[in-house]
Amino acid sequence: MTILPFLASFPRRVAVFNPTGRYAAAQVAAMREAGTTLLGGIALGRGGGSLDGLPLYDDARALPEAPDAAVIYTPPEGVLDAVRAAAGIPSIVVAAEYVPVHDALRAAQAARAAGSWLVGPNTLGLCVPGAGVLGSIAPSFCTPGPVAVLCRSGTLTLTMARLLSAAGIGQRLVAHIGGDAVCGRNPHEWLQALAADPAVAAVLYCGEIGGDKEYALAEAIPRCPKPVVAMLVGRHAPPGRRMGHAGALAGAAREGAAAKLAALAAAGARVARDPEDAIAMLGEMCR
Repeated sequence: MTILPFLASFPRRVAVFNPTGRYAAAQVAAMREAGTTLLGGIALGRGGGSLDGLPLYDDARALPEAPDAAVIYTPPEGVLDAVRAAAGIPSIVVAAEYVPVHDALRAAQAARAAGSWLVGPNTLGLCVPGAGVLGSIAPSFCTPGPVAVLCRSGTLTLTMARLLSAAGIGQRLVAHIGGDAVCGRNPHEWLQALAADPAVAAVLYCGEIGGDKEYALAEAIPRCPKPVVAMLVGRHAPPGRRMGHAGALAGAAREGAAAKLAALAAAGARVARDPEDAIAMLGEMCR
């Protein structure tokens, strides 16, 4: 089994698609400050120019070197074309929320077929503490260590990184895998890949209501040699009401927190009631 491309070697030639918007420009500056090496930006019609010293190109094919990662800030309706243009780059991060479902499915398929690991859509990206950031997870929240953090919620991603660091528990990876109904890679695929990384001692999974991704994760847990702590938010969410973002909608009891937690516990995960409980469990595992 292959280690995740950004864990095997953190990207050193990162292309940024559509970097000129206000949010994207701020994230470009933040990634640079975090030590991420940016190769160039893809901005149609602005090729030959620059953004705060970042050279801009009209097309990914004009980049001076082959990128090893792409961060995409294209609006939702342009995500499919952008992912197709980036397909084949080992790591792809897509920030946009509310990507049309069929576009997200096609984008995930295109990335997978090309051998790319797609993070998102609707993601803050990922941080490998001590190495760099792809996206917008503040490295100051993170500390190098042995715990891999996987979250469906962006807010919870940041919260758990800060709480772990405050408790003296370092992280091998902090990843917001995406909050829309369709993710480029699903939780069980992340778990399978992390199982191959000798630097990972334990996995924290923070899920939420909606969909059935946690059931595939439950099937993968017995085959993972690393301990898994699972926490789900939305235990008190009313059925049929979207909570927070596009993917958090429980249309049936199976999609609610209680049923998912029961399945994860039966599979061998240690189930946490809340962030403090999860921190305590991970502290025991990482002594």
